[in-house]
Amino acid sequence: MEGWQTTAYGGASPKAMGGLQNKMYFAYILQSKTSGRYYIGSTQDLENRLKQHNRGSNKSTRPYRPWQLVYSESFPDKKSAWLREQQIKRYKGGEAFHRLLRDPVEGGDKKLIINA
Repeated sequence: MEGWQTTAYGGASPKAMGGLQNKMYFAYILQSKTSGRYYIGSTQDLENRLKQHNRGSNKSTRPYRPWQLVYSESFPDKKSAWLREQQIKRYKGGEAFHRLLRDPVEGGDKKLIINA
């Protein structure tokens, strides 16, 4: 489907997105290296957002540092990334969420992505 790109990181650096990062928006999943918890969000600057989480800038993620990026999808606009973030949050803890992490290409329900 046009307008998105799925990436599973396995803990790799978000620099893997290269030049796309400044032109795209992302829905992403972080995992705490200490507790195993997940955090789902969206942003335009994936690398900087991960640094903010690991610096403790976000109150809700501060106690569970450090975080690693385990999944992201890129979108051409903010609304699409936010809608996907909300969809993934509805999956959280369920089979669809775990399927998304296991098999990023097949796990996502791409039919529900809306590109404004």
